[in-house]
Amino acid sequence: MGHLAPFLRLASALSSHNCKVTLITPRPTVSASESRNISALLSAFPHIRPIEFRIPHYDALGADPFYAHNEAMRASAHGLLLSSLSPPPSAIVIDISLASAFIPVSKKLNLRAFVFFSSSATMLSLFAYYPRVIGTARAHCAHHLDIPGLPPFPRSSVPPVLDDPDNLFTRQFIENGRALVDAEGIVLNTFEALEGVALAALNGGRVVPGLPPVTAVGPLEPFAGGGLCARVREWLDRQPARSVVYVSFGSRAAMSEAQIEQLGIGLERSGCGYVWVVKTKAVDREERAEEAVEVREKGVVVREWVEQEAILAHEAVALFVSHCGWNSVTEAALRGVRVLAWPLGMDQMSNAGTIERCGLGKWRGWGGGGDGEVVVGGEEIGEVVREMVAEGGGAGAGVGVGWARVGEEARRAVGVGGSSYAGLVGLIEEFGRASL
Repeated sequence: MGHLAPFLRLASALSSHNCKVTLITPRPTVSASESRNISALLSAFPHIRPIEFRIPHYDALGADPFYAHNEAMRASAHGLLLSSLSPPPSAIVIDISLASAFIPVSKKLNLRAFVFFSSSATMLSLFAYYPRVIGTARAHCAHHLDIPGLPPFPRSSVPPVLDDPDNLFTRQFIENGRALVDAEGIVLNTFEALEGVALAALNGGRVVPGLPPVTAVGPLEPFAGGGLCARVREWLDRQPARSVVYVSFGSRAAMSEAQIEQLGIGLERSGCGYVWVVKTKAVDREERAEEAVEVREKGVVVREWVEQEAILAHEAVALFVSHCGWNSVTEAALRGVRVLAWPLGMDQMSNAGTIERCGLGKWRGWGGGGDGEVVVGGEEIGEVVREMVAEGGGAGAGVGVGWARVGEEARRAVGVGGSSYAGLVGLIEEFGRASL
């Protein structure tokens, strides 16, 4: 869902501004939740034209369905674009994972290609800059990477997989990063108040000379009012305002059994109410559980897909313990919910740093992934959660507080006249010029 969810939200935003949108999606989807989200979009926006790409021999394409989708779509770039040419589009918007395969084809077909980058402006800076220095001493500095125009990028925040040149992710990272300069523009789910420094560096040509315009249009809002299951909603409705901690580590992140046990102990010892989404597998496919929602004395344990944005929007929620996937960061920002960062890998370490810098939350150094990671004890978890919920409740959640201020800025950005609203309108105008 890390790539699909914001892409669907972008499609809904464009359709809401009277753009004629064609959406190409792979089938089968990675998970049932992806299918539900696509169906919900098409139901809410019937003018969006769907095109389904059937992936042959799906189970033989690899253990991780996300990469299976990528590889199948990259290999089919020419046929996919030809299938969407009636009526001829004025422009195409490509997910970053497909950029190096689709941009050359789009040029041959005289289509202007824009790239949608599903993570932060800070991570985009690494994505664009790293291919220029890979194999040099700068890329392997022990402490940090100096990306022009940005604060020092900690080496610990560079995904370790990039040290393996033969890894599929690394190859795609390098190829797609190099392809960015050939795009007509880059679209980001972020906003000025959250990442102004990185956006200025990208658009000022400091990160990579010749990079196309980078347009911030976030935080992208949900396209439908997805509700909560009745048991979770009823439990939340009974809790005091700003008293509950919400815990979720996304659709692709999973903790060790030992850490899950300590997290459960910590939530109980915090004395706070909680909604905890438990996940034990690292791939997006739904897990079957005997009891999808378990109501305990102090909280609710959920073992199925939840409408996260609906939970964050609930007035009872005071704190979000998060893996710091970018979708989760922007959703928390939009609702002004404080974040306790617990990154597990990939871009999440960088995102945790962004959370601290902007005041949206704290990072206690937990996380980072890897087999040798130290298990954080329940006593420490309980103490930190209790402290942050207490700080985030009642009068402590006033507009002057960092996370509440970020929420105000996020809502201002997407409102009429805001920076992201203007960015979206300008992007649509650019699409229109593409057809002239």
